[in-house]
Amino acid sequence: MASDSRTTGRYIVLLRPDKPRSSVRRLTELTGVKVVHSRGRDPKPRAPAEKCAIVFDHIGVALLYCSADAGRTIARAAAEGDHTILAVEPERRVHAWGMGHDPLRDAYLKGYRDGVEDLVRRLTQGDGDTPLQLPVIAPVNATWGVTAVGADRAPYTGKGVRIAILDTGLDLDHPDFRGRSITPRSFIEGESQQDGNGHGTHCAGIAAGPAAPDGVPRYGVASQAELFIGKVLSDEGGGSDGSVLQGIDWAIENQCQIISMSLGSPAQAGESHSAVFETVAQRALQAGTLIVAAAGNESQRPEHIAPVGHPANCPSILAVGAIDENMRVAPFSCGGLSPGGGEVDLSAPGVDIASSWPMPQGHHTISGTSMATPFVAGIAALHAEAGPGLRAAALAERLAETARRLEEPPRDVGAGLVQAPQGNTGRSNDSPVHALPRIDRKT
Repeated sequence: MASDSRTTGRYIVLLRPDKPRSSVRRLTELTGVKVVHSRGRDPKPRAPAEKCAIVFDHIGVALLYCSADAGRTIARAAAEGDHTILAVEPERRVHAWGMGHDPLRDAYLKGYRDGVEDLVRRLTQGDGDTPLQLPVIAPVNATWGVTAVGADRAPYTGKGVRIAILDTGLDLDHPDFRGRSITPRSFIEGESQQDGNGHGTHCAGIAAGPAAPDGVPRYGVASQAELFIGKVLSDEGGGSDGSVLQGIDWAIENQCQIISMSLGSPAQAGESHSAVFETVAQRALQAGTLIVAAAGNESQRPEHIAPVGHPANCPSILAVGAIDENMRVAPFSCGGLSPGGGEVDLSAPGVDIASSWPMPQGHHTISGTSMATPFVAGIAALHAEAGPGLRAAALAERLAETARRLEEPPRDVGAGLVQAPQGNTGRSNDSPVHALPRIDRKT
């Protein structure tokens, strides 16, 4: 397949996990490329040689750097039932959800801010004749998102749980993360783990920011979780399937219980999900790792609802939609239009979300399903701490069982608003909703 604006010209290849050596040998026979392995490689990011393939050993996937002819040869072998090559797909380009300009979302947020500013003006200025008595307002101890998911009332902190944030990196010098257990790694050639964008720092802050940040309300969920920061998107906010798969491979190698991915690419109506990413997600579940991904920001509600994007549209990946402070679906949030994998599973706060940002700014407020996703990842860490036996598919089911019902249809919000565990049971105080149907616990 020739490269277009959505693909890179490279290929991702799904190998048989039970016959890794045979798969690699067959890959070499079909393409004539040299194979290198992710296990034990130099942590400095560098591109393999042009005629080369890198195998991500923990997930059984190869990224093929070679000519289109070689890619077509191996794709033909897979289609003809080769017993070692299970699937071949063109490598997609991915980006951080919410990085682009969205006129509808911007208008929505502008209207919200204008309303707040008008209220403040009327409160402070009155009608011009009578002095206005201002109400006494208690200090805000947590952002609306933290309060909505109940993280500020939960007795858990995510201690002992590992969350991998696969994004644009982290501001490693940010004072809010001083003294935390953080393991960073860059999978972007020529770029360090340091976040030169902001998106990754913002998402990491939502998932695991401090319980009592200096000078601002609490914005993070799992304040004592261990952070594994995988830079799979560049400082411009772009990346590819290969960098994401390498990040997943690394997170599984490091026994991360949760992977948070606020990234992806738009899906077309009726387009099937990636067979490679679906199998990788199943293999992650078998390893005890749950992958959570953003549903995407392509909708322009109410006129247009876009389908859940890649890779969140895979059946074994939790797709997260965004809601606003009024518990309504955000106008940009993608919907579950495709059965058999394209559903929205859960929802979380995603409009006007405050979190950490690279210094010197320190903190910033932005919107997107990118913000909703780390809320779910952080809440998953609290449940994983509350119930040590809750891992992988069982953890996904608990998240769905304890979600708060919303008036919006499941097409848009899935099981409902994710909720932190309360008390010793690890369950929400609210009535449970249906269990997540998409993830097979036997995988």
